[in-house]
Amino acid sequence: MKKILALLFFLCVTTGAFASYVLIPMDAEGQKNHLKAYGVTYWTLEKQLKVKWLLNYRGGSFLVPDTEEIQRECQIRGVSFEVISNSKAEEILELISSPSKNMEAVVLEKAPKIAVYTPYGLQPWDDAVTMVLTYAEIPYDTIYDEEVLNDALLLYDWLHLHHEDFTGQYGKFYRSFKSAAWYIEEKKEAEALAARLGYSKVSQEKLAVAKKIKDYVVGGGFMFAMCSATDSFDIALSAEGVDICEPMFDGDGSDPGYQNKIDYSKTFAFKDYLLERNPNVYEFSSIDMTQKRRIPKTTDYFTLMEFSAKWDPVPTMLCQNHTALVKGFMGQTTAFTRDEIKSNVLIMGENKTNGEAKYIHGIKGKGFFTFYGGHDPEDYTHRVGDPKTELDLHPTSPGYRLILNNVLFPAAKKKKQKT
Repeated sequence: MKKILALLFFLCVTTGAFASYVLIPMDAEGQKNHLKAYGVTYWTLEKQLKVKWLLNYRGGSFLVPDTEEIQRECQIRGVSFEVISNSKAEEILELISSPSKNMEAVVLEKAPKIAVYTPYGLQPWDDAVTMVLTYAEIPYDTIYDEEVLNDALLLYDWLHLHHEDFTGQYGKFYRSFKSAAWYIEEKKEAEALAARLGYSKVSQEKLAVAKKIKDYVVGGGFMFAMCSATDSFDIALSAEGVDICEPMFDGDGSDPGYQNKIDYSKTFAFKDYLLERNPNVYEFSSIDMTQKRRIPKTTDYFTLMEFSAKWDPVPTMLCQNHTALVKGFMGQTTAFTRDEIKSNVLIMGENKTNGEAKYIHGIKGKGFFTFYGGHDPEDYTHRVGDPKTELDLHPTSPGYRLILNNVLFPAAKKKKQKT
C-alpha cells in the first residue's frame, strides 16, 4: 500500500514536468513555415484558447496550450513546433520577464474579425494581403463602398486597403491604360456605383468612404494599408471640398490653385506634400519615393527598427521577424518621403541611404493604423497582368510576416505605448 501511495505521489509531483505547452518557434532555424504558423495561432484563438506571443524570443514565437488537436493542426499545415514541459515554459517566461531582456509575453485573447476592402469582381493585379490570408488559412470577409457607407465596418476589428485610389483618379492609370477594356469598364462601374449611392462624382463618393474609414479608426478600429491606398487615402481626406481631378477623370476642370487649399491637418500620416498635377504621370504626390529612388534591386533592403518590448509592445509586435533586414519591393507607392511624415507617426522600417520610410504606424483617436509601402513583398516589380506570387515558394518571407503581425495585433491585450 505504501508503495502504491508513493507511486501516486511521484506521478502527481512529476506531472508538471511533462508536456503541457506547444511552442511554435518563429526564428530562422526553428520554423519551416512562418506564414502558416500565424494561421495556426489564429485557428487556436478561434477555439477560444489564449496564446502568449513571446516578443523578441526566437523571432517572436507563440506559446499555445498542448492539445492533440493543435499538434495535429501544426503537422497538417507543415508548421514546426516543439512540445515543452510546464517547467520549461515557466523558465522561458521567467527569462522573458527579466528587466535585462528586451522581451515581453503578450496575451492574445480572441481571433480578430477581418475585412478586406476590395471592388466587386476581379482586378488586373493581386493583393498581397488576401494572398497571404488565404495561404495562412485565416478567414476574412470582403466589403466595398456600399457596405462601408452603411456602417458595416462596425462588425470588424481589422480592415485592409491595398491598391485603392480614394482621390477619384482611377489609380492614375490614364496614360498607359485609358484604352484598355478593363480600365474603361472599371471607370464605368465606379461612376454607376457613385450615382447609385447618391453622389455626382466618384471623387465625392470615395471621399465619403475615406471619411467613414477614418471614423472607424478613430472609434477604435485597426486599418492596415499598402501601396497606393496609403497616400491616396490621406490625399483624399486633405482635399475635402477641393476638386483635384482633371476633366478626363470627372468631366470638369480642377479648382485653380488647388495645391494651396490642401488641409494637412485632416490626414493620418503625411504632411507638406505636393500633389502631382499631370494626369499622364503615374503618381499621386511627392509622398511616394518611387521616382526618386536610386537603389539597385540587389541592394534594396529596409531595416526594421528596434523598440522596447516592455514599454512599447505595440510597435514591437508589428516588427516581429526572424531578420531585421527585409528585401525591398516596388509598388505604385513604394515608400514614403521621411520629411513628409508627421512627427507623431512611428517609423518602423526604413532605408536610411535613400531617406525613405517603408513601414510606419500611428494612433488616431482610439484606433491604430499601419502603412506599408510597396505592392508584393516577394515580387519586386509586380505589374498589371503579371502572374500572382506562389507563396508555397516563400513560406518564410520576412516581408509577408509584417502583414501577418498586423493581422494578429488586434487580438492582443493592449498596453499604453510610451514612444
